[in-house]
Amino acid sequence: MRFELFIAARYLRAKRRQAVVGVITAISIIGVAAGVASLIIALAITNGMRRDMQERLLGSTAHVDLMRVAADGIRNWRPLLEKLRQVPHVTAAAPGLYGQVLISRGARSGGGLIKGIIPADEKTVGDLLQKVYEGSAEALEPADNGSRSARMPTSGDETARYGAPDTVAVQTVPPIVIGKDLAETIGAKVGDTVLVTSPQGELTPLGLVPKYQRCSLVGIFKSGFYQYDSSYAFMRLKDAQRLFSEPDLISVISFKVDDLYKADKIGRVIEEEAGKGFQTTSWMQQNRELFRALKLEQIVTFIVLALIVCVAALNILIALTMMVMEKTRDIAVLMSFGVTEMQVRRIFLMQGLLISVIGTLLGLVLGYALSWAGGHYRFPLDASVYSIDYLPFAPRVWDGVIVAVVSLGVSLMATLYPSGSAAKVLPAEALRYE
Repeated sequence: MRFELFIAARYLRAKRRQAVVGVITAISIIGVAAGVASLIIALAITNGMRRDMQERLLGSTAHVDLMRVAADGIRNWRPLLEKLRQVPHVTAAAPGLYGQVLISRGARSGGGLIKGIIPADEKTVGDLLQKVYEGSAEALEPADNGSRSARMPTSGDETARYGAPDTVAVQTVPPIVIGKDLAETIGAKVGDTVLVTSPQGELTPLGLVPKYQRCSLVGIFKSGFYQYDSSYAFMRLKDAQRLFSEPDLISVISFKVDDLYKADKIGRVIEEEAGKGFQTTSWMQQNRELFRALKLEQIVTFIVLALIVCVAALNILIALTMMVMEKTRDIAVLMSFGVTEMQVRRIFLMQGLLISVIGTLLGLVLGYALSWAGGHYRFPLDASVYSIDYLPFAPRVWDGVIVAVVSLGVSLMATLYPSGSAAKVLPAEALRYE
């Protein structure tokens, strides 16, 4: 052990003539530990929020969406869809028709966003249909829907794959799948009949009359993301086209790509292949403000909680200053034996560093332990407020390294003044009256 470290450790363990010095030292260690633990937990929560929101968003939505610049939708979409499936880095594509509706059961109703889909295609770009926990989404896949699961002729032409544009479904009550929170809002259960009302009504002698369709609720999904669970609903594409009086129209083509972080670049290639009048949006563009807010929250949280470490560093400064005053005679004796000023400075630098290291290690252990417990025993949240239904924790080793470096750096700066004061002690003056 180095001479300076040996003396610093002895000073740290020695009995105090003034008990207050020992109390302040203990408070300094506890303060550093509390600050480090708070930072680890806060960073784990913000990382968890970002990770869970990204996973749920990417699982529930496509990586890239292609739409018309004008609001008239995409017609003659079958050959376009087949063409865009061949774009490099595109792994899946699915057509969809969106429309705002009012979904009601009895006197209870709620606003919803209907998406008309071909289920077999939709499952390749999003997993909301795989998250049906009551009922089943299989009822969305009848043969007349033209889905891939239906029996197809071997010719492989477009009519066999997607169904003829003017095909009329035989089933009088089409199936529908809605989100958990929307189902609770309207008080509906699997097997109930719900009324879907579209504002895109029909013009009659009495004026514009909203168009409505009774649907059988065949499934309820739960994504854990309130935005989808409270408003999303799925119908077969043909049923949605009849509801919105658009016999052969879609509003979007959704894509899954092989590298989600290059979605913007791949989207531009898709846009060029689609031709004039089309535009694409990626998941990063759609959720840029959300992830920017989470990043800003992480930075602000780090700065605010780092103040706890700064307060603990002030305690280290006070404790070392009082220790220098208490050990003035000992310092003079050491210097009279030949200990240099630089060695005296290093003694108190190492003493402050020991306090910081002990507090930092305790804080890291406590922070990661509580983060693990928080991730194992999930704390519920109000999904309508926080968008997710539990508090996520995602502690990272790199965060611990950054926090430890900041803690040790701040604490080391706090030792500069008292160690400098100790090095300026004059042996003759300190021992004059001994």
